[in-house]
Amino acid sequence: MRSRLAILLSGRGSNMLALVHATKTGVLKDLAEVVVVFSNKPDAPGLEAAAALGCPTAALPSQGRQRETFDAEAAQLLQHYRPDLVVLAGYMRILSPAFIQPFAGRILNIHPADTHQHQGLHAYEWAFENKLPETKITVHLVDEGLDTGPILMQQTVDLRGADTLAEVERRGLAVEHELYASALAGLIKN
Repeated sequence: MRSRLAILLSGRGSNMLALVHATKTGVLKDLAEVVVVFSNKPDAPGLEAAAALGCPTAALPSQGRQRETFDAEAAQLLQHYRPDLVVLAGYMRILSPAFIQPFAGRILNIHPADTHQHQGLHAYEWAFENKLPETKITVHLVDEGLDTGPILMQQTVDLRGADTLAEVERRGLAVEHELYASALAGLIKN
């Protein structure tokens, strides 16, 4: 029985694409299936990309909405797809308890830093501006804090010689795309 994944995104969805490919031909083949790709931005390029790969998509605009109300509605919409795991892939919203509670212990996030060193947005910029020789990509469970949930997997990214922010991001994303699928596979097997 394959794990049912709901993937949430707000933008282009590069991690979503990597995960969908992993369910078809990679480490998640026979372990997981994508039951919905959801966005809080109906015009997110990731939705179109997901649909092109044959994934069901759903959207609910969050702009101008009160956080708790929106999150309760989004959680209700997602429950129709009966996901086993909710996978945040560039979902640019801080989740309220109204969203977290229905899926408690089953929400994953990927964060482009060591969550003990840097929480929240702009982690690649933070690494670049501080000229870090390396950074870590972290896959963690989501709790009610900001990037404070239990860490499932981490991998170091060598940033030596990365002299532009674009290069830092390119190296980081290459690791993100591999690590997220591996962490999910490990979680599902256990």
